[in-house]
Amino acid sequence: MDKKELFMKMEQLENHMQSSLLDLESLKKQLIQLTEENLRLMNENQQLRQMLKLENGQENREAMEGNATPVIGEGYDNLARLYYEGFHICNVYYGHLRNEGDCLFCLSFLNK
Repeated sequence: MDKKELFMKMEQLENHMQSSLLDLESLKKQLIQLTEENLRLMNENQQLRQMLKLENGQENREAMEGNATPVIGEGYDNLARLYYEGFHICNVYYGHLRNEGDCLFCLSFLNK
């Protein structure tokens, strides 16, 4: 092998490695996105299971008591329920999952 062939081979190898690195970075970004989505879905699933347990327990109590009271302020109650289930109800992040505790925007909205 002469020097020219050796440098060409080295350049081809370098190009191949750069291409592989770009592919690896792309896969890493996709893995991060999938992991974040999986975590979000697991949290949401856990909250939905807890909510289902609470609703089943409440329905059982109402059936035992035999009284169903009409709901007053149903819209406000629905928003409060969504907030306590872990979702934003403020106009800034409406519908997004609350990951970091209470949201001051949501709380100020509830206190109006």
